[in-house]
Amino acid sequence: MPAETHCPYCALQCAMTLTPTPGGPTPVAVTGRQFPTNRGGLCKKGWTSAEVLSTPGRLTTPLIRRGGELRPASWDEALELVTEKLTAIRREDGADAVGVFGGGGLTNEKAYLLGKFARLALGTSRIDYNGRFCMASAAAAGNRAFGVDRGMPFPVTDLDDADTILLLGSNVAATMPPFLGHLAGARAAGGLVVVDPRRSQTAQLTADGAGIHMQPAPGTDLALLLGLTHIVLAEGLADTAYLEQRTTGFDAVRRSVAAWWPERVQEHTGVPVGELREVARRLARGRGTYILTGRGVEQHVDGTDTATAAINLALVLGLPGRPGSGYGTLTGQGNGQGGREHGQKCDQLPGYRKIADPEARAAVAAVWGVDPDTLPGPGVPAVELLGMLGRAGGVRALLVHGSNVVVSGPDAGAIRTGLQALDLLVVCDFVLSETAELADVVLPVTQWAEEEGTMTSLEGRVLRRRRALDPPPDVRSELDILADLARRLDAPSAWPTDPAEVFDELARASAGGIADYSGLSHALLDAQLAGGEAAHWPYPVGSSGTPRLFLDRFGHDDGRARLVPVRARELDTGRGPGELTLITGRLLEHYQSGAQTRRVPELLSAQPEVRAELHPATAARLGIADGDPVRVHNVRGEVVARAQLTGGMRIDTVFLPFHFAGRQCANLLTEAAVDPVSAMPEFKRTAVTVERAHQEEAA
Repeated sequence: MPAETHCPYCALQCAMTLTPTPGGPTPVAVTGRQFPTNRGGLCKKGWTSAEVLSTPGRLTTPLIRRGGELRPASWDEALELVTEKLTAIRREDGADAVGVFGGGGLTNEKAYLLGKFARLALGTSRIDYNGRFCMASAAAAGNRAFGVDRGMPFPVTDLDDADTILLLGSNVAATMPPFLGHLAGARAAGGLVVVDPRRSQTAQLTADGAGIHMQPAPGTDLALLLGLTHIVLAEGLADTAYLEQRTTGFDAVRRSVAAWWPERVQEHTGVPVGELREVARRLARGRGTYILTGRGVEQHVDGTDTATAAINLALVLGLPGRPGSGYGTLTGQGNGQGGREHGQKCDQLPGYRKIADPEARAAVAAVWGVDPDTLPGPGVPAVELLGMLGRAGGVRALLVHGSNVVVSGPDAGAIRTGLQALDLLVVCDFVLSETAELADVVLPVTQWAEEEGTMTSLEGRVLRRRRALDPPPDVRSELDILADLARRLDAPSAWPTDPAEVFDELARASAGGIADYSGLSHALLDAQLAGGEAAHWPYPVGSSGTPRLFLDRFGHDDGRARLVPVRARELDTGRGPGELTLITGRLLEHYQSGAQTRRVPELLSAQPEVRAELHPATAARLGIADGDPVRVHNVRGEVVARAQLTGGMRIDTVFLPFHFAGRQCANLLTEAAVDPVSAMPEFKRTAVTVERAHQEEAA
């Protein structure tokens, strides 16, 4: 029978219905379903999502590397080999010689059990996940300003009534097209303001009086935000009553922005003074104003400070915690919100608790039935973890779930070298991704339409993922795999495999935490909440959920939001003579590392190869014509791409999408430099040289 579920891709989690089609071109037929976020609409990826279920490269049996090649094996053989090697490595070099790398696409149940498995079955602190590449800076900024990290602290439908929306560093027209419906009101009012170095598809929506496209130099968003806050204060546009009643730290922020007068900001960012003033005044005088951030302003070594500056601007304007206005950040991965709440992060326990907090350790240990002292302490974040692979005193074995790190991580060539130096690499996946190709053991797992579970959307809605068809006979869920390995490793505690039972344990473990799910269950989501439409966390026992945070108080003990002064780095392009600044991002047709979407013929035919976007003037200077093969290179690596000329680029910038592998992998060029607060890598500001290549190099 049809299953009401949600899309397997981004955090908008568009609602869809899957109807089994025995003998059809795909195992299920996909139809859009009415839901507040997508209103029945889907993007190209959603409409074609069923094709991945029957892709010719689907993994259906465990693989073990023998004689240098991956060969089929039985489950018992594969898991016994993993158990023996993990046991030996832990005995020889300790539990922290084993690492675990999770993913923001795992269900809440899988993410929770993976964190529990790392701490109890392996005893390791070395766990982190690919959300460190996506949401870490926004999360750090939200926690220090509000005391809570929920990407959008209000339902996305609240945006419908806005007349002014400042959207920084997010190309939603390509990444989550159904979201555009919620921007229609702001566009009609002429109030959509998009900040992006590219004239992206979203930036183009500001044309014809619909808004303003601000096009700062890459890496100067922080200075831009300081400048906007300066104008708001200098022109008397701040909400002083709100600042006095609901915040602390205003005086320090006022002093910190004093030096960012409009002319200096123009020199730093390239954004004209008149445009800066127009936007500041529009934000202050809008009838409903929202500020939203995305990865474009966050994936920098100062990403936390940039997100903090956006929050400071919102607080000075009096936006957060008021009906009809607010601040939010657009979570990217399907379960990027839930995936960062229940134990995949290196410093975290379920319920968004800190693993170093004695009370948090005691609460979770009681649910698990173990002594709190047996839990490891905080680990290291993703980039540092990946940098330890195969090194003396570092990580000798790595278990990867729901991530393709050899494509998605910064300085991908170094990550590949580290993976190849491991004594044991185990990858759980449903296709042979580029990371799985390097593994010693590959374990085939269920896909989204073959499993039950929950996801948490960008607005904190807990949603039901429902099973529409059976998986192939020899394919298992990660829940089953983790429980089996835990038994073989003689791990303490119970290891349920039924998703509803795992969720019930998660709910108990989260009780009293910031992300409290204790009042939820699969049964309640199914029967009472029509599939999760109203289930926003925190949702403690006896609650009806929290669609809108901060209406009465913020998450800090005193109930006030924190304004935190931040400083912009000195004006420095980071480029040498003749170099350009590389920015990376997404395409409409692809998702993340492309491991899924590059296997969908319709999507791959539309975007079959990496294209380097250049301004025509830049290309002319370099002797490059549209369609020419080009080499984009620096000290870390080289990418061969096809030139695509567009007037929407800055003349000092080149854009590469990050969905491609091999010689087309953009992250061969990015650097493993990280934000000092969030440990998020610098993906959006890399110095490169671009040259015309020979035709045979593009083959």
